[in-house]
Amino acid sequence: METLKQGSDALFILLGAIMVLAMHAGFAFLELGTVRKKNQVNALVKILVDFAISTIAYFFVGYTVAYGVDFFSGADVLAQKNGYELVKFFFLLTFAAAIPAIVSGGIAERARLHPQSLATVFIVALIYPLSEGVAWNQKFGVQAWLNATFGAEFHDFAGSVVVHAVGGWIGLAAVLLLGARSNRYRKDGAIRPHPPSNIPFLALGAWILAVGWFGFNVMSAQTIDKISGLVAVNSLMAMVGGTLVALLMGKNDPGFVYNGPLAGLVAVCAGSDLMHPAGALVVGGVAGAIFVTLFTLTQNKWKIDDVLGVWPLHGLCGAWGGIAAGIFGQKMFGGIGGVSFMSQLLGTVMAVGWALAGGFAVYGAIKALMGLRLSQEEEFEGADLTIHKIGSTPDREVSW
Repeated sequence: METLKQGSDALFILLGAIMVLAMHAGFAFLELGTVRKKNQVNALVKILVDFAISTIAYFFVGYTVAYGVDFFSGADVLAQKNGYELVKFFFLLTFAAAIPAIVSGGIAERARLHPQSLATVFIVALIYPLSEGVAWNQKFGVQAWLNATFGAEFHDFAGSVVVHAVGGWIGLAAVLLLGARSNRYRKDGAIRPHPPSNIPFLALGAWILAVGWFGFNVMSAQTIDKISGLVAVNSLMAMVGGTLVALLMGKNDPGFVYNGPLAGLVAVCAGSDLMHPAGALVVGGVAGAIFVTLFTLTQNKWKIDDVLGVWPLHGLCGAWGGIAAGIFGQKMFGGIGGVSFMSQLLGTVMAVGWALAGGFAVYGAIKALMGLRLSQEEEFEGADLTIHKIGSTPDREVSW
């Protein structure tokens, strides 16, 4: 019976890892459909390269930093319990790799590939795992202090704060250090529009992400005996809440409509195991409103050139989700209880502060040492990636 349980748990979390891995195709197509046509190939390559680098960084360093587990032992040891610890690593890797995928959307169309790859190493090996370890592995006694002070630990079931807010606030630091795309904001105060290049690809990316999110959230139980249908239904309700509010506030704009469900899903991750479905609907709806309002402000009033709106979508909606778990998780609002509003607020603020500081430290150092931006010529042409035609010589290189 124990062997069957171990095998079931390994299969359960492996399926979750595969579903979240598929979400990275969603990140790719969302970016591909949003950027200008000349940058589409660059967007596709960056997501795949960042995932590969994230795997190496998390396997050799990041997972050990967060959980104190390493893989420097024989295959016979690693295969124990049907290799559950290995597939758990795989599952949590897909979360860690979401951080550079999130950042990629904010810095699209003017960031150089190799500096971004280097940033990915530090983010996935150190910045993210240290925050992850605090929230999910009792690092540094923060959770114990919150529990003793406010009666409950910081609760983030599937990563509204640990993954999305952290990724979004790191992304904001990178966007601010890079500056806006050339000619995006002109000296006369006019804003040069850069409409999405391919709405069907954008929509496809959003659908892939939304479907994979049910693995992201439900499989965060990590063992099959802890699976909860409440998590699935709450995810669904937040998704539709975000969609409908984004539709109304975004005046039927497809870019807003297809980011609305993602905003709702980002926000519900933290409390999806605690809330009543009606509460999840409200949380998702508020997230949809946050995205539409703040994306418009950042682009048009504050002139922050966050291409995919990763700070409003992940940074702010993720932070809202962490705080919302402390509201709608309470029994008075139909939730299961066992959460503290103050623990949720302080835990969210600490994670956001760490992410912003880490983002400025990593991208600031790389900017000072090797630069972040493409040259004006490269930005005009579309990317710093090149591809050779079959049989071509280096002087006949084709730029994408």
